[in-house]
Amino acid sequence: MITRHILTLPATGSQPARKVHYRRCGEGPAVLMVHQSPRSSAEYAALMQHWGAHFTCIAPDTPGFGQSDPLSMTDGQEPHIDDFADALEAFLGALGVTRCAAYGFHSGGIILVTALKRHPELFSCLAVGGYAIWTPEEIALFGERYLPEWHPIAYGEHLTWLWSRMLEQSWFFPWFDVRDAARLSVAHADVAKVDQAVTEMLDAGNAYRAGYGAVLRASRDIPPANADTPPVLITAYDGDPLQEHIDRLGDMPAGWEAAKVATPVAHQDRSLAFLRSFAGDEPSPTLAEDGDEGWLNLDGTLVHWMGKRGSARLVLHPPAHEAETPSAGTLAIDVPGHGLSDDAGDIAASIERAAQVLGAREIDWPAAPAGDPALLYPSLAPDRFGTHLARAWGAARAEALFDPWYAAEPSHALPVDPCALAPSAIAKRARARLRAGHAAARYHHVLTQKRDAP
Repeated sequence: MITRHILTLPATGSQPARKVHYRRCGEGPAVLMVHQSPRSSAEYAALMQHWGAHFTCIAPDTPGFGQSDPLSMTDGQEPHIDDFADALEAFLGALGVTRCAAYGFHSGGIILVTALKRHPELFSCLAVGGYAIWTPEEIALFGERYLPEWHPIAYGEHLTWLWSRMLEQSWFFPWFDVRDAARLSVAHADVAKVDQAVTEMLDAGNAYRAGYGAVLRASRDIPPANADTPPVLITAYDGDPLQEHIDRLGDMPAGWEAAKVATPVAHQDRSLAFLRSFAGDEPSPTLAEDGDEGWLNLDGTLVHWMGKRGSARLVLHPPAHEAETPSAGTLAIDVPGHGLSDDAGDIAASIERAAQVLGAREIDWPAAPAGDPALLYPSLAPDRFGTHLARAWGAARAEALFDPWYAAEPSHALPVDPCALAPSAIAKRARARLRAGHAAARYHHVLTQKRDAP
């Protein structure tokens, strides 16, 4: 089973303390898994469950992605690829891992190779999926166009762009180069895949430019042929736009190999065999994590919590919202199916179980919102055209203007609050609605039952 954890790294000379979110799965020697940009460690969920039979898989969200804090600017400059490599070194040190195998796909591989050059003692071996060696012409084509500024806009137009950008990145590479010559053989319109990528971009926000930009600007030099490094395997499958870059690698150090393979499964299988051959037989590591935030494992349901264990009160948020940082002496959770918590068949029972495990003696149940649940919580199931994003945004915007939000008439008008109508505030509420989905109506029903109980 995959578990989730938060680890706060201490401040350094150039960086304040920052939180790192990571996933863990399996037993055995540690393998570090670094995701591509602009994704998160969630993209490795299936692979972690497979490889967990052989390894303790550790997949952090890189800085600025998923639930990890971004790196700060230094002297007004965006973070460099070396900063992301050093962030891995700092994470492993705080985690308590001194040496491990590692795997990275695309930009995750760029970060790992940079980390290997700067901190070779950290790695027993690397397996990389696709390693980009750009030509000057390709670099010029990418320019700043690949990473436009991305900020919430008052009426949600940015979401239309986001859905199309994530959908069409499997159609053309780069995604904006809409020409027959730039078409990809792996084109799809898999709604679940697109929605996952969109969700991760909603988490990253404009911070995606720093992490992704550092990778695109990074030097692509691999260690010279006479360098003494841990062994490295680079593979790329048919349809991967980086497969042709295998021919650009040139002479490599002893112990390095590169190959073209037929399928994603072949790439993963060859990577696994390579990692197993060099990772050693170290026992499962003990990994550090914070004591004031994490995930409870309630019989396979992960519930995100914050606060100090043993605090008297567990404070709950309303339906289609998320937990806020709790005040002193209280605890907070994302109600199952909301925020960063898994869904649960019995929401009320899971809440009560969470309170018990956390040591809270009472639960602050909010009142059920006024209105018809069938209208309060419209379906936000993803569709082929991303219209669910517009529905979430429209509800989140109207929520600041009417109560209930769907009753757009003078008798239900709320006083205009510019703060609540700020695009960043609407974006936060819309993301909460998207995360909650159908669980919001079920939680509303729980609150109604609590209200009506004798």
